[in-house]
Amino acid sequence: MAEPRWLTADQMRSWLRLQAVVELLPGVLDQQLQRDAQLTHYEYLVLAILSDAPERSLRMSDLARRTNATLPRLSHVVRRLEDRGFVQRAPVPDDGRVTIASLTDAGWAKVVASAPGHARTVLEHVYDRLDEEDVADLNRVLAKVVRGIDPGDRFGALADDHPAIHDDGTVSR
Repeated sequence: MAEPRWLTADQMRSWLRLQAVVELLPGVLDQQLQRDAQLTHYEYLVLAILSDAPERSLRMSDLARRTNATLPRLSHVVRRLEDRGFVQRAPVPDDGRVTIASLTDAGWAKVVASAPGHARTVLEHVYDRLDEEDVADLNRVLAKVVRGIDPGDRFGALADDHPAIHDDGTVSR
């Protein structure tokens, strides 16, 4: 039987720090969005992904894949967003088995109104502590990790031409 592999001391330090970020940062983001926009972080993610989609619409199955959710979880969240007028669902005309989720005008307005506070929170808790070299290093390292755990890039995290990144260097959402 082969000996088990163990992390080195440096790997363990980085792993513990990564775990802390993965576990703590979502709570920070959720708290700000709930306080300022009355949205959970996941609800904001759903709205933001729809805002970047062509015609601000996606198949529910594609939206589930892009948000790393099961269809039942996504359906529950989309129902809440529908009840608030931010999203609408409709069957595809030529295939009633497929449902499309679309961002409404109110949903678009909610993303536009929520994005500055969300960006401020991300900057304050992550990027304000980093210089340009740190950001480049983080980008390079995280791309390697994402390629290993999401080789099909279902999150679109590896694309340099993501819809939220504009040619002039500005970013939306």
